[in-house]
Amino acid sequence: MTDDAPAGPTDKKVPVTANTGAIRAVGLDLQEGKVIPKKQVRSWALWDWATQPFNSVLLTFVFVPLYLVNYWFLPADVAALKPEDGATVTDPAYTAGIADLSGQFSLAVAIAGIAIALLAPVLGQRADSSGRRKFWLAIWTGLLVLSMLALFFVQGQPSFFILGISLMAVGSVFSEIAGVNYNAMLVQVSTPRTVGRVSGLGWGLGYIGGILALILIAVSDQAFGWYGIPSDNGLIYRIIAVGCAVWTIVFSLPIFLNVPEVPPTVKRESVSFFKSYVVLVKDIVRLYKESRHTFWFLVASAVYRDGLAGVFTFGAILATGTFNFSSTQLLIFGIVANLIAGLSTIISGRFDDRFGPRAVVLASLIGLVVAGLGVFFFSGAGQIAFWIGGLLLTIFVGPAQAASRSLLARVTPAGRESEIFGLWATTGRAASFISPALFGVFVTIAGMQLWGILGIVVVLVVGLVLMLLVKLPDLRPADPAAVPGSLS
Repeated sequence: MTDDAPAGPTDKKVPVTANTGAIRAVGLDLQEGKVIPKKQVRSWALWDWATQPFNSVLLTFVFVPLYLVNYWFLPADVAALKPEDGATVTDPAYTAGIADLSGQFSLAVAIAGIAIALLAPVLGQRADSSGRRKFWLAIWTGLLVLSMLALFFVQGQPSFFILGISLMAVGSVFSEIAGVNYNAMLVQVSTPRTVGRVSGLGWGLGYIGGILALILIAVSDQAFGWYGIPSDNGLIYRIIAVGCAVWTIVFSLPIFLNVPEVPPTVKRESVSFFKSYVVLVKDIVRLYKESRHTFWFLVASAVYRDGLAGVFTFGAILATGTFNFSSTQLLIFGIVANLIAGLSTIISGRFDDRFGPRAVVLASLIGLVVAGLGVFFFSGAGQIAFWIGGLLLTIFVGPAQAASRSLLARVTPAGRESEIFGLWATTGRAASFISPALFGVFVTIAGMQLWGILGIVVVLVVGLVLMLLVKLPDLRPADPAAVPGSLS
């Protein structure tokens, strides 16, 4: 991952990295010619593996859908109406109870999204200025671990529900802000010729880590029956949360032990916390004046990327609350979904190289809308509708994300890569409340969790329309085989 490939020919209009899909980040030019120790690369990449269980196990497939937004936190008389595993949910009181829990959880996630949008860009900017990225990564990772450990105290009773959704919400904030510093450290463990591969290694290990954690949970359940642990008050799920915290501690240690802290490469004027927002606004205005198509792409992508996040955030909740997936079924679905997302993302890179990233993004968004509507309109078919439609959704999520990153690399004005990708992170977080909010609105209005699907579909449709309106230069890449150093 650290050996440099030969440099490709210079393109006067677009940096050569645009033809490879690689991202040029802050300080990469200063890394030119360096040989990065593989130990540092692997240690950096393991952080994604370390923190992935918060998203895959706790947020998406196990703790939230199987425990937090489920019968455990309903009044006893309503919880007693729960159908047998695999049976169709028909009782209106039970359906309304699950919908209410989902609506409250979505509100908590929406509030967390607003907090991320307000805090993450400025906190990341200040970490850059102080040259203490690793220090703040340690702080936010530690807070994430503490929020996961605290989930052990969320007993399976209605009175503990607010505590549970609050801990998941603040955990999301800690995870995202930690990710700001983690992504910034990418420039320390890569060069202009290896940044794409190193970044991909981190993403890949994240997928694999999530799959392995889910497999360990499934095996422990099926082969050992959770070792006889009683299920009173959701003890099994609370222990899983503690296990995820321990996982994060163990596998995040290498980045703190092996990747050095580096001072800021550019001396910046020290400003107050609130004045940092003034600087951010000036950067956005400058981008609008100098590279308007990039500005509008950031806006469009912020919307549809939030829709992509909504697919994973609420997919498992729908699987259990609406389609009554058992815990085993949901774990199997999670494993298969992660595998499909990973494979489809790798394969889509070839389409990106041939037809351009914009075509891949548009095709993926159309596929997501069709699959989402299919799950909604064919929900009467039961679980098979979610198996087919849900897995179709996962096929398109990864390609949309990867092609979006490739597209932005191709439209970034030369010499302003770090600024643009910083705004990329900012706009994404600024829109991160939309899907949770619309999911909650549709669920509340209809009184049925199923209708939350339409909230996510609306976000994807709006993002698709905005993307169609973005006027971009010709982004069809050169033949990768003709570009030395291509990562195709």
